[in-house]
Amino acid sequence: MEIRLARIDDLDSITAIYNEAIKTTTATFDVYPRLINQQAQWFEEHTGTRYPLYVAELNKVVVGWASLSPWSKRDAFKDTAEISFYVNINHQGKGIGTALMREIISAARLIGFHALLAQITEGSEASIHISRSLGFSHVGFLREVGKKFGKTLDVCLYELLLD
Repeated sequence: MEIRLARIDDLDSITAIYNEAIKTTTATFDVYPRLINQQAQWFEEHTGTRYPLYVAELNKVVVGWASLSPWSKRDAFKDTAEISFYVNINHQGKGIGTALMREIISAARLIGFHALLAQITEGSEASIHISRSLGFSHVGFLREVGKKFGKTLDVCLYELLLD
C-alpha cells in the first residue's frame, strides 16, 4: 500500500468512496451524493494549502483518503484543523484507515497545527478505536445534532494536541 498526496486524477475514486459513505453510513452527515464538480471545488481547497488530502493506493487503486480541513473560519482557530478519513467498504478492517490517519497527523505536525479535532458519530466503533489508538482523547459529546436514515444521531468530539 502506498499513501501519497492526492492528484486530480484520484477525484473519481475519492468521490466514489465518499458517496458510498453518504449512502450507507452515518460517518458523514451529508445525505445527498456529491457530484464531481462539487468535489472538484473541495479538492482545489486541499491542494497546495495547509489542508492536505492524502490517498491510500493498493495495486494502483485508490482505496481510501484522509484530509485536514479548517475547524472554523475564525482567525483564533487557525492552528486547529478537523481531520477526516474514509476507506472503501471492501477494504475496511485492513489497517488502511490507521495508516491514513498516521500520515495526515504527521503532515499536521509538519504544517504546524496545534490541535486536531475529529467529529465521530456515536457508534462508529472502528473510527473511535483508530482515533483512540493514535492518541486522540474524547473531549465532548453533542446530543441529537444530526438526523440520517430516520434516526437522530449523537456526535463524539475527539482531540489530539500535537505540541
